[in-house]
Amino acid sequence: MSGEKVQASLEPDRVGGGKKLESPGSTSPLSSSDLRPVPDNQEVFCHPETDQSLIVELLELQAHVQGEAAARYHFEDVGWVQEARIQQVESVQPLTLENLALRGCCQEAWLLSGKQQITKGSQQVAKDVTLHQALLRLPQYQTDLLLTFNQPPSENRSSLGPENLSPPPWSLSNFEQLVTSLTLHDPNIFGPQ
Repeated sequence: MSGEKVQASLEPDRVGGGKKLESPGSTSPLSSSDLRPVPDNQEVFCHPETDQSLIVELLELQAHVQGEAAARYHFEDVGWVQEARIQQVESVQPLTLENLALRGCCQEAWLLSGKQQITKGSQQVAKDVTLHQALLRLPQYQTDLLLTFNQPPSENRSSLGPENLSPPPWSLSNFEQLVTSLTLHDPNIFGPQ
């Protein structure tokens, strides 16, 4: 997800997974499911050199919340699961459906940016993590598609090697490009309709 074009697709790709992320060049993300168990409705991709991650989740459509409230609902739900001590939404913006590759099946789309104070693993001190979330609402599949880009504080990032050898960290612009280019290759990923 560096400055190069990012292609992303949802298709049956792995046993129990079904999400595929393609990124050209040496900055291709590593799939966390190769390293640890990941639920069938989720795929986690890690930057090869930093602590950044991208989570793609197929969630049950939360029809009881609409609009901006739906984006906030999912942000708060992630915070609850992560046992965040503090959650702060910084901005919520609608995404223009015409700009999305998934515009044919997406009813509404939102981009939320915020911070959550969480501890990871055995850490005792909570850290502020910046999250950017894109919520694509797919009612015909009874699905909320949630993409979460985690940006830990710079002091938490793994040390980068020489500039010419290590891929650059992902940016919000890279994430936005991924969200707009995401395509659906096989609707069977959502189960029988």
